[in-house]
Amino acid sequence: MAVPARAYLSIGEVLNRLRSDFPDITISKIRFLESEGLIEPQRTPSGYRKFTSSDLERLRYVLLAQRDQYLPLKVIKDNLDAMDRGLPPSSIAGVLHPSIALATVDGEMAPSAFSENSEMRLSRDELLKSSGISDQELVEIESYGLIAVRGRHYDGDALAIAKAVTEMASFGIESRHLRSFKSAADREIGLIEQVISPLTRQKSSESKARADEVQKEIASLSIRLHAALVRAGLHRLRP
Repeated sequence: MAVPARAYLSIGEVLNRLRSDFPDITISKIRFLESEGLIEPQRTPSGYRKFTSSDLERLRYVLLAQRDQYLPLKVIKDNLDAMDRGLPPSSIAGVLHPSIALATVDGEMAPSAFSENSEMRLSRDELLKSSGISDQELVEIESYGLIAVRGRHYDGDALAIAKAVTEMASFGIESRHLRSFKSAADREIGLIEQVISPLTRQKSSESKARADEVQKEIASLSIRLHAALVRAGLHRLRP
């Protein structure tokens, strides 16, 4: 989406907005941070820098990290890269602590938990370290279709699945035992697709929004039904 012309700030305007919090800031400092790849302002046809509000907040983060945490530029740059990929920054170089929060209502997964969760972008090494899964286990569950790379990265869903697989392995449940979970999920997805397909075939934005809501509601209900069936089955096992 194009940014309105006056939404851009000149380097002088950026300097004025930062100066109250950072009295020592200079135009040369801003240019230096740009040369180090920490900000990437756009340019006018005549070559003047034009900054967005996001550029301004990025600069503010860099300056705060330098002043208050004494972080070197390399660590700050790594943190910015992490945030760009949907990960929380770390004050320790090379250490990332991504987390997955699933919304629940009375212990059941809420429809909001099924919103798009693709902002997080993890490398293979980051996924292995964050989930505790071994490379061999990851290869195995990828072969079963439980996890797949999106583009060149793994997303938040992949992390949630890898963590669940790791925790289940502690009970002696091997990856090959989990193929039935994938098959059951695929059948549920197919059912949801049948319900929303009349809405997705319509071109209006209202129909698309309705399809998204129906999809999340049915997904939430399917999890509730699954949990209730498992609970009922476990009750039958008790003497």
